[in-house]
Amino acid sequence: MTTTDADTTGSAAAAAACHPRQPDTDPRGAAQTVTDNAETSATSGPHGYAQQKDAHIKRLRRIEGQIRGLQRMLEEDVYCIDILTQVSASTKGLQSFGLQLLEEHLRHCVAYAAVKGPEAIDVKVQEATKAIERMLRT
Repeated sequence: MTTTDADTTGSAAAAAACHPRQPDTDPRGAAQTVTDNAETSATSGPHGYAQQKDAHIKRLRRIEGQIRGLQRMLEEDVYCIDILTQVSASTKGLQSFGLQLLEEHLRHCVAYAAVKGPEAIDVKVQEATKAIERMLRT
């Protein structure tokens, strides 16, 4: 799966539409400039996955462990079919995580857009459709 500059820019704009940005404040309460980067996205409000964030991080760490296991298997000259079995398990883990994240996006961001009106929901449905298309290509 690849990400292009257009995908990144579109995602930032879509996230801003779902979660309007609030200016950051320093400890003294003075407003700071907000930019469109990963550091400030955490301040733009909760995303659909916010309530499950700890569980998602735990799940991704488990998948990371599976990937590290693949590296060890190669280093230890494990039988190729056993490695392929582990590749399949890792791939399924990522796919399952992606589907869960997509479901949370639909429940949260698309539902939020439905309240805003038909134009907003059309944008979110199109965005979700493109995400599904990217997931199906993998």
